[in-house]
Amino acid sequence: MSKQRDLLFEIGTEELPPRSLQRMREALHAAIDKLLDENHLEHGASHSFATPRRLAVLVEKVALQQPDRDVTRRGPALNAAFDKDGKPTKPAEGFARSCGVTVAELDRLETDKGAWLVYHASESGKSAVAILPELIEKALQMIPVARRMRWGGGDFEFVRPVHWILLLLGNDPVHSQILGLQADRYTRGHRFHHDDRIAISNPSAYVDTLEKTGHVLVDMERRRDSIRTQVIEAGAALGGTAQIDADLLDEVTALVEWPVAITGSFESRFLEVPAEALISSMQDHQKFFPVTGADGKLMPNFITVANIASSNPDKVRAGNERVIRPRLEDAAFFWTQDHKISLASRSARLDSMTFQQQLGSLGDKQRRVTELSGYIAGLLGSDVQQAQRAAALSKCDLVTSMVFEFPELQGTMGYYYALHDGEDPAVAMALTEQYQPRHAGDELPASPAGQALAIAERIDTLTGIFAIGQPPSGDKDPFGLRRAALGIMRIIIEGKLDLDLRDLILQASRLLPAGVQASNVMDDLFAFMMERLRNWYQDAGYETPVFDAVLARMPTQPLDFDSRIRAVRAFQSLPEAVSLAAANKRIRNILRKAQTPVLARCNSKLLMEPAEIALAEAVAAQQAAVQPLFERHAYTAALTQLAALQAPVDHFFDNVMVMSEDAALRDNRLALLHSMSELFLRVADISLLQN
Repeated sequence: MSKQRDLLFEIGTEELPPRSLQRMREALHAAIDKLLDENHLEHGASHSFATPRRLAVLVEKVALQQPDRDVTRRGPALNAAFDKDGKPTKPAEGFARSCGVTVAELDRLETDKGAWLVYHASESGKSAVAILPELIEKALQMIPVARRMRWGGGDFEFVRPVHWILLLLGNDPVHSQILGLQADRYTRGHRFHHDDRIAISNPSAYVDTLEKTGHVLVDMERRRDSIRTQVIEAGAALGGTAQIDADLLDEVTALVEWPVAITGSFESRFLEVPAEALISSMQDHQKFFPVTGADGKLMPNFITVANIASSNPDKVRAGNERVIRPRLEDAAFFWTQDHKISLASRSARLDSMTFQQQLGSLGDKQRRVTELSGYIAGLLGSDVQQAQRAAALSKCDLVTSMVFEFPELQGTMGYYYALHDGEDPAVAMALTEQYQPRHAGDELPASPAGQALAIAERIDTLTGIFAIGQPPSGDKDPFGLRRAALGIMRIIIEGKLDLDLRDLILQASRLLPAGVQASNVMDDLFAFMMERLRNWYQDAGYETPVFDAVLARMPTQPLDFDSRIRAVRAFQSLPEAVSLAAANKRIRNILRKAQTPVLARCNSKLLMEPAEIALAEAVAAQQAAVQPLFERHAYTAALTQLAALQAPVDHFFDNVMVMSEDAALRDNRLALLHSMSELFLRVADISLLQN
């Protein structure tokens, strides 16, 4: 008889929170795998499933029995286990009782570190049936849930009330109490198509049985693929292209068990409202997928995904059209009302809205950002007035009706309202670009005014929040400072902007309210931003020593930092890199241990050995060759050129005694090594590449 069986666990609940479903599924999956391993129950591959009404895990080939194992427990040291007469002490007797034996039955363990009483025993493995109920309870507790709830008259807690528990090991149910319910082999089908018990004969039949009998697609990936395919086909049938937002697709997948795509329409008059507002209404409020035509413009149609194969789809369509219409009416009303007041005239209202208590109102922030934007535009040689005008309007759309109702449209509506007011198109574009990048991989502001405003907005927030002593802590980052820091770095580096980070922090700190002390903000904020940059480069595949080699030189211009780190990674691939990194590390150690100050330059008249003469000539030649490369920040070419020093420096160390007893020779050789090291240090500390 096989000693392995497939395991299936399912917990059936009331509708689970859709945005947490994937995370809960993964957490339950990981917890069961972890607990099986910790309980020494060998198993094969595992799979997880989830729908709005259930979480499930199927584990293949679970051992029916734990293996027997030898148990060793160490007790008190011998010198504490017996008194001077050789009689057991209370610690020894207590240890023996805890093991269920007498002191005389305990063994001794002697090592070079001491001697102890020990207990040896062979422990029989428990059956999986005996272990699984408690294991499942623990796994459920390990699911990260913000708030658990109770139901009925019991004390049991879960994210939603639980209605059934399925627990199968092979063909047999594991009868047990879990969360106050009797576990058995029964699941339930779709709430409308088959709201009744369904017996699962064995774990491998779970997915097919639920689909064919229960009208439930329990596999999230299959359900997501089905929704995507149906929505794409529905969009094509309308003569357009369905716009599938990844987050919306995930959320809809978590809302349905039996997805059926249904198309709908609305009046063309609503298309006079900016498409972003209509899309926000459809996606965020109704979970509809919008459709665009061949011209890329929004069509008066939508696609919804029903959780039922209705016998009357026209009725479902009509119901969804009836629901979306008031939302679109609201958007159209807000669009009309907001046009009655210019964007600029709304600025005064920002003074009554608090940005942060110590940092003042949104009006105060907007004024600081206006000055910073002009300063940055000046550094970049772009239009200062455009940047300042954009900044002066940057927060005004926050007090419009549309943004109040749809906060995600901030910036976007500012763009449309600015155009309506006759503002410069470059100013209008900057209003939406100020929020870019919104997330990792998002587009960056492309216009000069947008770049200046986006940087100014973020550096003001970062500097202010650091100055009042509220940097991110752990997972808490209420002002999105990590995202803001990386956003600045990406805009500067990918936009190839010649800006100095310390200078930006200094200018921002000078504009903070008088009562805010910004004395320590420079170093702390600079270090914080460098750590965000480190993470960014690590995600891009750069090794930590490469980043540290550049950081050691503390370049303050992100674009310059990027040129250096690319150069160091290219240098690292050269055959001379390992030897030169080791040589530079050796030089750094020698110079650090030197008792006298290093001379500014070596004296050619004191060069005695052929190897040091050759190195001095090579260093002089390289200094002349790389100087123009350094001047134009051609670091990759410079390090490639300096790789030619590998042979003469190795020859030097093989044949020359640096720490000569002759002080003049010693100091001269130290100066030579220092001059060679300084060539590399103009890019990075490559000694840190040496592990």
